[in-house]
Amino acid sequence: MAFPPPAPANQYLSEHVTLLRRNLRELTGGRDLIEPKATDAETARAIYHAPFVLLSHDRAPDPILTYGNRLALKLFELTWEQLTAMPSRLTAEAPDREERSRLLAEVDGRGFVDDYSGVRISWHGRRFRIERATVWNLTDSRGRPFGQAATFGEWHFL
Repeated sequence: MAFPPPAPANQYLSEHVTLLRRNLRELTGGRDLIEPKATDAETARAIYHAPFVLLSHDRAPDPILTYGNRLALKLFELTWEQLTAMPSRLTAEAPDREERSRLLAEVDGRGFVDDYSGVRISWHGRRFRIERATVWNLTDSRGRPFGQAATFGEWHFL
């Protein structure tokens, strides 16, 4: 499912961001991405402009990225249109994709993984190592699998 770019007109995709936050809180015993603002739209705006990366992908056989905040777009060197058309596996180089697949399978089974580290690559080939990432499952309001999300605030270029 492709969303339009986060913007004031769509409240920075507050419905999707609220789903990401709800799932994270439920799976981690109350952890949140940020302190909630006055409204979901204000919180979604703050998360879009946050100093950490937030990404999500769908449940397709080859999952496609569905969301990336401003820092994710910058770090992965993508436009919104590129991000939301890209299989999430392409955020890792081919040799690292098997390890990434194991991580996602572990998340599927456990609900979330905290303190993940691994190497990723930008659209233009810039490699970086992420540190202390949290990756979690997403379910919709009926409890059906919806995708997965990841957040991290630490990385260094290789």
